[in-house]
Amino acid sequence: MFLIDWINATLKHEHIVVKSLEDDLFDGLILHHLLKKLGSLKLDVEEIALTEKKQKHKLAVVLEAVTQCLRLEESQLKWSVDSMCRTIFRKDLLSTLYLLIAIAEHFQPALAIPSNINVEVITIERTSTGLKTESTVECITERRKNKEDESKTAAFDDLFTRAQDKLDDVKRVLLHFVNIHVGKLGLNVKDADTQFADGVFLLLLIGQLGGYFLNLRDFFLNPSSEAEMIHNVNLAVALLTDGGILDFPVNAEDIVKGNMKTTLEVLYCLHSKYKSKEV
Repeated sequence: MFLIDWINATLKHEHIVVKSLEDDLFDGLILHHLLKKLGSLKLDVEEIALTEKKQKHKLAVVLEAVTQCLRLEESQLKWSVDSMCRTIFRKDLLSTLYLLIAIAEHFQPALAIPSNINVEVITIERTSTGLKTESTVECITERRKNKEDESKTAAFDDLFTRAQDKLDDVKRVLLHFVNIHVGKLGLNVKDADTQFADGVFLLLLIGQLGGYFLNLRDFFLNPSSEAEMIHNVNLAVALLTDGGILDFPVNAEDIVKGNMKTTLEVLYCLHSKYKSKEV
């Protein structure tokens, strides 16, 4: 992961190795070393805090120092020290990511932080009728647009607004491409408007094109709810983004709800990358 590699490179000479962001950073020790290295900050805290009370105190001091640094640039913070301290100490990954991105952007603004990083957050609530799950997507880093992104988006905008007569041709080409590869699994897609909504065909297609097997425990092969469908699509988007195939933001709910423009844009990215495999 980018942030883990960044921390380990920064603290290499201190012989500190981070393997898990939430497990290794919760007590403030490594965050303290990171601030000393990046900002030459000297904080009035113990080097090693052994008790829970002292660990929480140290983490709070570190977070307060980060807050003060960011205020020097009048940055708009997404947290309070108290709330962030509680969540990070509970090893909440989302809070830890927000904090590290803020530190990296402040002290090393030239750092090539990946853009358009989204995290799927699943909230589980116990109700009188059972467990209720809700899925949301948190944007950790903003998208950085470039001319190539804009040209791709513009092309599909034109397709749907000015060249409707060519839309069926585009669907036909992309479905032919899809079926060449999912056909190896004994599957066939007939309706591009509906059959990609649950994310299953997308995931199976990505696995076929990338030459790897997706563990069936990682996604829902027969999703029974919108939350499960969103999980599948988010996984597909994450795989495409990590592979450098998808370079623009995709809202999973758009595909789940049958947004044809978004679906075709994703399929087109796959086609552009792997069209030579059609032969």
